[in-house]
Formats: sequence, structure tokens, C-alpha cells
Amino acid sequence: MRVKGGVKTRKRHNKYMKLAKGYRGGRGVLYRSAREGVEKGLCYAYRDRKVRKREMRGLWIVRISAAAKELGTSYSRLIDALNKANMIVDRKMLAELAVSDPSGFAQLVKTAQGAVAA
Repeated sequence: MRVKGGVKTRKRHNKYMKLAKGYRGGRGVLYRSAREGVEKGLCYAYRDRKVRKREMRGLWIVRISAAAKELGTSYSRLIDALNKANMIVDRKMLAELAVSDPSGFAQLVKTAQGAVAA
């Protein structure tokens, strides 16, 4: 007697169809199209989790640069001053300071520049 694979096949199909919920047209209804769409979507999701990190770092740098220019310095000079002053603050925190607490950011910049000048 042969073993039929109907239960496993249905389970596998349902897994993909559940992941394809909300897809438009055949991609949300037809198994093969749904599987292709889900697999491609998962590839994009994996790739774009890494891309998001790059884009966020770029955004932080733009924000820090804009705040630094208001204080009469450039982004690269500010980062150099922070490094020379041994002030370890990552770009995410610097950007958050620049947006939410401009006076605190200005104080940080003055401190870093003072340490370099001394």
C-alpha cells in the first residue's frame, strides 16, 4: 500500500497561503503565485533589514551635520573633535540630542572643541 501525501501537501500549501494574506490578485489566491510572492517578499525583507540600518545611519549623519552647521562647525570636524576628546557618543544618540535637546548638543560640541584646543 502506498503512502499518500495529501495531508502534508495541504499543510504546506496552507502555510504559504497564510503568509500571502492580503496579497492582491492571484498572489493571494493561487498557491504557486502565492509561494513565489511570499518567497520573494521574504528575500526582500531579509535584504531590507540590512538596508534600513544603512539608511538610518545616513539620516543620523544628516541631522548631526545640520545641527553642527548651526553651531559653526562641520560634521567631520565635530566627529574628529569628539574622537580626540575621547568622548564616545554614537551617531544615533548625537542625532537624538541634536533634535530633542539643541542646548545640550551645543554644550557637547563646545566641550569637544575645548578639549581639542587645549
